[in-house]
Amino acid sequence: SDELILGGVHIPCSFGLEGYSDADVVYHSVCEAILGALGLGDIGKIFPDNAIENYKRNSLEFVVYAFQKLVEYHYEVVNVDMMIYLQKPNLKEYKALIAQNIKNVLKTDSVNVKATTLEKQGLIGTSKGIGTETVILIKKMV
Repeated sequence: SDELILGGVHIPCSFGLEGYSDADVVYHSVCEAILGALGLGDIGKIFPDNAIENYKRNSLEFVVYAFQKLVEYHYEVVNVDMMIYLQKPNLKEYKALIAQNIKNVLKTDSVNVKATTLEKQGLIGTSKGIGTETVILIKKMV
């Protein structure tokens, strides 16, 4: 693929990610963080990669589902902090767009997106993969 999708942002690139869904690792990471904070398992339990309805599915739908669970359980998002690990492409022009997409779906103003390389080490450093970590703080609404 010649396009990388991160947080719903289509980034021109010489490669893309392969996955059962659209492989948007940013949205997957956000979904995982919410599910974890709520104690609801993980994305693979709820959206298994052997279910035909999840094939090439837009990962935004996973985040929308997780956000609906937050609302259902009467929580709101306080903040989101994300690190994206990749060697290339440089995301400086895209981080704000990725953050805005996350802000829009989670209905919060406090989203921070960072990116770093792994100094050309390992699968990520040799551009054979991308990693993400997302920390989310939620609070019970009164």
